[in-house]
Amino acid sequence: MVAAPSRFARRVPAAGLVARVLGAGPTGALAALALVDAGWTVELCDPLDAEALCRRQRAYAFNQSSRELLERLDLWTWIEPQLVPFDELQLWDLGVQQSLAFGLADLNRHQASKRMAAIGWIGRHDELMTLLLRRLGSSAGVSLQLGSSPIPDPQRRLDLVIAADGPDSPTRRRLGIGCWRRPYGQACLTATVALRGAADNQAWELLRSEGPFAVLPLGAQRFQLVWSAPAARCRQLESLSASAFLDRLAAALPDRFQPDALLDQPRTFAVELLIAQRLHRQGTLLVGESAHRCHPVGGQGLNLCWRDVAVLHRLARRASRGELDPRRLGAAYGRRRWPDLLLTLLVTDLLVRIFSSRSPVLLPLRRLALGLLGRFQPLRRLALAVMTSGPCAIQASRPE
Repeated sequence: MVAAPSRFARRVPAAGLVARVLGAGPTGALAALALVDAGWTVELCDPLDAEALCRRQRAYAFNQSSRELLERLDLWTWIEPQLVPFDELQLWDLGVQQSLAFGLADLNRHQASKRMAAIGWIGRHDELMTLLLRRLGSSAGVSLQLGSSPIPDPQRRLDLVIAADGPDSPTRRRLGIGCWRRPYGQACLTATVALRGAADNQAWELLRSEGPFAVLPLGAQRFQLVWSAPAARCRQLESLSASAFLDRLAAALPDRFQPDALLDQPRTFAVELLIAQRLHRQGTLLVGESAHRCHPVGGQGLNLCWRDVAVLHRLARRASRGELDPRRLGAAYGRRRWPDLLLTLLVTDLLVRIFSSRSPVLLPLRRLALGLLGRFQPLRRLALAVMTSGPCAIQASRPE
């Protein structure tokens, strides 16, 4: 394991600005580190202990927006060795039997100028959380309160509270902030398998009538599956023996993929569209899945949450320098986040509904869209910029 850099340990927090972060998952942990980097003192609280926080079996796709945030926080060189890069993204619409490949040449000029060696990266939850908690533990600006509920201190003045406590956020409910929720007719099943037929530098997004199916490289011919299907089918797959699961998997994948072994226990989770009606109230900001949730198509979930953290980091630095009243930070955060949140949720929802549809009216439109993307590189660069940096980064993808 790479030794933890000492930047955070050396930092002396600015006097007067104190925040409490509720929830120590990947988004809450990174939000705490971002606030410390901005010069704040932070209390990070979670009812789960460190072991439980690291135990989750899943992998994340990290895009360019997440890499840029980790670089700003001086975390990228520490975390990158634990990630598996991919320089090819294969999009395959099985409904029209048409495919499209995105490569490094399709990165826009801004991204190419950064000498990117990958389109994206895949990392395991347990490794990511271990690294983040290790960095938090070495930081002089963070007080960790894991494994218990925060104990109110009437003498402690808080300038900001960050709610990163998940889609069923008790903080959001306590503040009386409503949300719009719409369940999809699908669930997602995740599993790690040994798989032949795909290279370790390739990620796949298979668009199928029962839902998108992502195949994400973990190295050494191991792949994380994110399999969208009707909830009853996912629960049935979850209960199968390893051999029966591999048989069902082989039938669901294109012929080029050959599953050899199931490497962990498949897990099913619900998917829904969720957006809070407000992003802040009474000195509290909603960050990550306490504020929004989207379908995992295209691996947008964690990256969208971390773009919340990127905006929080910029505003917290302004407040630390005296350029922004901390009492106005919540309103500034909301103004900056709404466009990205609404556009990302709209784009992912449309992708699921259009490419999961069996309507014969949509099939020619899907063929046309993939044909145009395959023929014109500026369109591929535009599409890839949306996927890797968010819909609000479209300007950067336009040719100069």
